[in-house]
Amino acid sequence: MDAFYNQVQEYLNMDEEIGFDEFRDYYQSVIHYLDNQQQDPEEQELWKSLFVVESIMSNAENRGQTTKNNTERKKYKKMQERTKLYAQHFTKKLHQLGYDQDQIEEHFNNMLEEGPNEKKA
Repeated sequence: MDAFYNQVQEYLNMDEEIGFDEFRDYYQSVIHYLDNQQQDPEEQELWKSLFVVESIMSNAENRGQTTKNNTERKKYKKMQERTKLYAQHFTKKLHQLGYDQDQIEEHFNNMLEEGPNEKKA
């Protein structure tokens, strides 16, 4: 998940938006990892997973609203829906670990400010 987290941080700090194909490929790689490789994630991986899927979800929603291509719009909608389910799952897991919504939002905002290639100990 570290690689996906670092990549999304780079995407979020770029001056230009990546194209549909790159966005789709990144999304598919993340979903494949979550579906097939992630097993009972540790707390730090939960945070990174939530950050990644929330970022994809938000970007897919925005892109879906602004694209003029109907095929892409439908694909963005599906991406948004799928990542929303994962975001809800990871949020529930964090609640089970004792975090309330305000703590989750604060941690998430700190991750947004972190930027690319900065790693917490």
